[in-house]
Order: sequence, then structure tokens, then C-alpha cells
Amino acid sequence: MKCKLLILTLAAALLMSSCAKNYEEKPYNNGVNIIPVPKEMSVDTTKHFVIDNKTTIVPNCDSARNVAEFFAKKLRVSTGYNLNIGDVAETNSIRLDLDPSFMIANEGYGLSIGNGGVLIVASTAAGLFYGMQTLMQLLPAEVESPEVVKNIEWSMPYVEISDEPRFAYRGVHLDPSRHFVDIEFVKKQIDVWAMFKINTMHWHLTDDQGWRIEIKKYPELTTVGAKRIEGEGYEYGGFYTQEQAKELVAYAAERFITIIPELEVPGHELAAISAYPWLSCNNDTVSPRIVWGVEDIVMCPGKESTFEFLQDVIDELVEIFPSEYFHIGGDECPKVFWKECPLCQARIKAEHLDQNPHHSPEDCLQSYVVKRVEAMLAKHGRKIIGWDEILDGEINPSATVMSWRGEDGGIAAAQKGHDVIMTPYNGGMYIDYYQGDSKIEPVTIGGNSRLEITYAYNPIPDTLAKLGQGGHVRGVQCNLWAEYLYNDTLREYRYYPRSLALAEVAWSPLEKKDYADFCRRLDNAFVRLDMHNITYHIPLPEQPNGSCNFVAFVDSAVIEFTTSRPVKMVYSIDGSDLTPSSKEYTEPIVLKENTLVKIASVLPSGKMSKVREITVEKQQYATAVEVENAVEGLKMHNVAGMFLNVAELEKATGKAERDTVISKLSDIRSVENFGEPLNGYDNYASIAEGYLRIDEDGVYYFSTDNEEFWIDGVKLIDNSGEVKRFSRNDKSVALAKGLHPIKVVYLGHIIGGWPSVWNDGKVEMRKSDAEKFEKIDGKIMRVES
Repeated sequence: MKCKLLILTLAAALLMSSCAKNYEEKPYNNGVNIIPVPKEMSVDTTKHFVIDNKTTIVPNCDSARNVAEFFAKKLRVSTGYNLNIGDVAETNSIRLDLDPSFMIANEGYGLSIGNGGVLIVASTAAGLFYGMQTLMQLLPAEVESPEVVKNIEWSMPYVEISDEPRFAYRGVHLDPSRHFVDIEFVKKQIDVWAMFKINTMHWHLTDDQGWRIEIKKYPELTTVGAKRIEGEGYEYGGFYTQEQAKELVAYAAERFITIIPELEVPGHELAAISAYPWLSCNNDTVSPRIVWGVEDIVMCPGKESTFEFLQDVIDELVEIFPSEYFHIGGDECPKVFWKECPLCQARIKAEHLDQNPHHSPEDCLQSYVVKRVEAMLAKHGRKIIGWDEILDGEINPSATVMSWRGEDGGIAAAQKGHDVIMTPYNGGMYIDYYQGDSKIEPVTIGGNSRLEITYAYNPIPDTLAKLGQGGHVRGVQCNLWAEYLYNDTLREYRYYPRSLALAEVAWSPLEKKDYADFCRRLDNAFVRLDMHNITYHIPLPEQPNGSCNFVAFVDSAVIEFTTSRPVKMVYSIDGSDLTPSSKEYTEPIVLKENTLVKIASVLPSGKMSKVREITVEKQQYATAVEVENAVEGLKMHNVAGMFLNVAELEKATGKAERDTVISKLSDIRSVENFGEPLNGYDNYASIAEGYLRIDEDGVYYFSTDNEEFWIDGVKLIDNSGEVKRFSRNDKSVALAKGLHPIKVVYLGHIIGGWPSVWNDGKVEMRKSDAEKFEKIDGKIMRVES
């Protein structure tokens, strides 16, 4: 019997040895990869604590037990170990001690891994939770796997960590008003944000384009205000029931994330006015806005019924959201109708709002609205946050200001004694902005918030630091507005990895930040995101002076690539599909024949970016044409109507038409007193034809936001079906000196919430050796006289 036991023991040992040998150390698991980086940390990588099926988690109280159970359940998924919640600590235990007298207050914690096991101490349950999140990041990234991972050692280096957040408010903004997302998607994001110690979700529930939260006293807010008919003709909508919202609040709270709702007042409320027209000054019969931008029709503060409505809505919202703070909006509120509204002007007189020498009566009227809404919330023991426009008047010192129009609003607010949350659009905090070359990235509002810019932001401006007023900065938030988030994949693509950069900006000491090391740690974090099926931005290979997927050349082409942050690139020029082990790009590619270049970025995990395919074509200079009696301008033909594509235009009959000659391309979308009105715009098609003067032989790149651009009888650019912003279909062509026939097609329509009439009709070009595009102007356009 003893012999059999010995054999079994040896067999088990050999099996364990075999499993250990089968485990291949992944490069992304090398080193310590904690995001956000802790305040103080020492590491001994020569010694390790290993979690196995005998490890126990030992909490010292009920609150600690809740944290223990949360992570025991989480660890069970990936390790397969059913970790016991015990009462007696041993050397193979993870102790969770909640100690109100612990020297690090609030969300801070101490984490010690050594010969005696693991000890996490904090003065709050939140601190224990964040200590455990740090522990999870000390384990291999596979710990986030949704299924059991075998042949892996769940080991952590010995460490001593003392950690606490730099800021109490560490926020991410979610906008379902422009484009809706379901509750399960939001839960998925909350799971990830909690991993990186983000503690606030700002939920933008109302706006011109949609009201997204059920209010039982006003059912038409969701039956009417939650739906819109898009410019393309289909219905779009969605909203959250109160039970769904409560469920989400509880889900977030379990992960120590507070959800702060935003009720926009008094502007950005066309959806509410669509449901209840009496909320506006003129009882406007309208529909939720189907284009982006700012709506002139706003709530009427001259009517007492407006405040009764707001009180009723707030009374229901406070029962759903237990957060200390409510966001009340207050931004971008045009006051044109207030100036003409007798009731608003009467309110101004009655409340003496026309006697402030520093602010207009209408600005003071908005401040009046803010104060009344603040009072409504104060009855429920709540405080307000508002965008920095709420400073355009007099507001109570208890209001917290969210500074988005740069830092000036935050600085002014702090100097007046207000607490501030920094979220400046120009500080990398607007993550709906581009994070790579707009020529190849999905369309968005514009701007530039590359990862490095987001990471570099310091929420305490030098001005406040020098004045000793930095303490008024409660925290920082990144905003993701959803105008151009047409699906969940795009939304995640913009959130990540920039929300991880936000996490480090908000938590870690300024002196601990190191962008190069952050990028190294991201490689590990990306694997964790993969385990949660999160889509994230991988830098695409970019070309200088604007990327282009069609490169013409005459003698030879030199194709050069960079990335927005250091990452390996692989490519092929023989038509073969790419793999992570394809030829690595290390220097410009020189080509002399027609070639299809395939190129992608590759992460240390082996995950690849989208593969770019660039057609490189050898051409002869296209021959110029002779035109007698050519004068400046283009012929333009207009057809009234809204056309989503050229095929619809070609089938159109019985439409009003007209012909004229234009002197500049902007005239194709500024035709007056012509077209078929829709949503306040006169829609029509323009076809401008003539000739383009080329001053010297060369390869020329063209770009336009119009529907089509033709040259020498060839359709060079086709933007059909796309949002007409920031052209992503640029092409180049070899042209001889002289005149070349061109045709520009403009279609008046709304696609993806963007009216094409908002563009300027331009066509841009640059010679291949030029750095910037220039508009084609009337001086080089020609038409036969």
C-alpha cells in the first residue's frame, strides 16, 4: 500500500512538472504591468506567491467578505480553483483586512506579498477592492479569461505596495442619447473600468436626439422622445426602463463605480420638447433632432410648468440614482427665443435678472434655472455638477463645475471657490476625437486626442498649483460623445486604450507617470481586454502627409510608414495574406512595378490590426486636352431633391432643374431659393463640370467630401454611402501639364446625422512632394465660354 501511495505521489509530481514545462511564458506577462501605476511599490521578482486549489481568502469582516466573494468567484472562472473563504490565515492565504484606522484613507490600500502569504489592508471596502484589482494585475493576463486556462502557473512576485488615488473623481462619460447602447454592453464596460480603478460613470441620458430614461409621469418622453426618423429614412430609438437603470446602478455599485445621471437643462432638450411641446417658448411641434450640432429650441424658463416638469422628473430620478451628485448639463443653450419670449422677459423683470453688469439678462436667466434645479435636488440631499457654461451668471458655491471648453472655466470656477472636474476637449479628454490619421480611421467629429496626448494631461493647471488652489480639482473625466458611434464596436474602439490612460492620469502620482512604460504595460492590458471581448485601437500603419490607399507613380514609388505609438509592423508585396510572422517593416519600401502592399501592426500577443491594402500603380502622365476660349469657372447643373446616392439621382424625373456657371466650388452647396426642403435644409444635387489646370507634370493626390470626383473621364473618388466628413477615399493620379476634364458631384442629404450641406464643397489636391493639400480655387478651374 505504501508503495502504491509512493507511485501515485511520484506520478502527481511528474504531472505537475509536465504542466509547468508546458506553460510557455508570454512576453506580455513579463515584468509588473499594473495600470494605473501604484504610488509606492517595491518588487522582488526572484520570489513568488502561487495561487492553487488550496489557497484561501480570509476576510476580517462582512464588508471584506463581500470583496472576497467577488474575487473568489472571478478567480474560479479562469483558474478553475474553488477558493475557500476562510477564517484562519496561513502562508497560502490572501488576507483582506478592513481597518478603519489604517493610515491610508478612503480608496487607498496596502498590499504585501511575501513569505507569510498575501495581506491587503484598507480603511474602506473600496480600498480592499482596488487592492484586489492590483493583485489581479500581478497575475498573468489570462486570469481574465472567461474559461478555465490550463498549464499555467498563477504566480505573483513578492511586492510591497502602498497606494492611493491622486483624485477622488475618476470618470468616464457614456452617451446613449445620440446612439443607444443596451444594458449588457454598459455592464461589460463597467467590468473593465473597475479593473483599472475608474470609479464614476457619467450617464448622459437626455439630449436633442433622444430621451433615454423612463419617467412614469411623462410616458411620451420615451414613446415619442426616444425615437427619431433618420435622414436615411429608418426609425432609430431605444430607452432604459427604471428597473433596468436600477439594476445597472446596483451592478456598478458592486464594483465601486458610482453612476451619475445627466438631465440636460435648459438646452439640448428637443427630444423632451418633441414629447411635450409646451416645454418650449412657442409650443413648437417638433421631432427629436436627426442631425448633430446645437438646437436653438430650448426649454422655456418663463413658464412655471417647465419647473413643475423638472421637479417631477427629478423626483423619479432620485429614486433610481442614489449618487450624491446629479449632472444638470447647462451647456450650449442658445437664448434667441428667450429674448423674444414675453414670459421669459417677464421672468427676467420679476427676478431682477437684468441688473448684473457682468452678464446678460438671458445668461442670468439660465443661472436662475440652474439655481432652481439645484434647489430641487437639494431637497433630496443631492448636489449638482454642470458644464462650465453655468458660470455665465451667478451660481451657488456648492455647484461643481465640469470644465470642457479648455481649462479656463475650471480655473475661474476654482478661484471662485467651486470644486472642479477637468475634462478639457483640448487636453486629450475628448476621446471622440481622432486617435490616428483621419484618412484611414473611422469618421468622427474631428480633433486630435491621440493616446500620448490623453496620457500627458495633468488635471491641475499650473495657475491653480501656483495659487495653492489645486485642491478644488476633485478629479478628471474623459468624454465620449456618440454622434459618430454607429455601433458598439466603434464605441469600444474609441474608449480603449484611452480610458486606461485616463485611469492612470486620475489615480497615479504625476511623478510616477512614464508614457513609454505605460505603453509596455498596455501590451499586457490588451490581452486582458481580449478576454473580455473588448475592441480597442491598435495603431494603424500611416503614411506621411496623409495616408492613401491608392498610390500612383511614374518611375518608382517610395512607400513609408509610421505608427502613432511604437509598435511592430509586418507587410507583404507579393499578394500573400499577413500573419504576425510576416516580414517586418523596418525601412521605406521601394517599388517600380504595379504592387498590392498589405501592411498591419502586430502586438506582442500576436494580435494584428486591421490590414491596410494599398494599390501602388505605375502610370504614364494622363494627356492634357486643348480647350479653346476657356475662362475661369465650372458649369453647374442642379436637380431639386434629396438623393442618398447617384443611382437615385439618375432615376429622378419631374424634378426642378437649373444650369449656371460657378466661380468657386463652394457654390455647389450654397444654391439659394432652390431645392426641396427637409429638416430645415434645401436639398438638391449639383453636378459641376469643366477643366482643371495642372501647372506641371507630376503625381497629384486628390481629396473631397463630395459624393464623387472625376478626372479625365475616370471616377477617382467615390464617397457613396459614407458620412461626408474627412474624406477617407483619397487617390492619386499622374497628370501632364495642361487642362484635364473634371466632374464634381454633390448630393444634398443627411447620412449618419451629418448633412452634406454643412461641408464647403471643396476638392483639395497636392503634388506628391508637397506636405499639405490646397483647395482647388477658381484660378485653376476652367469652362468653355
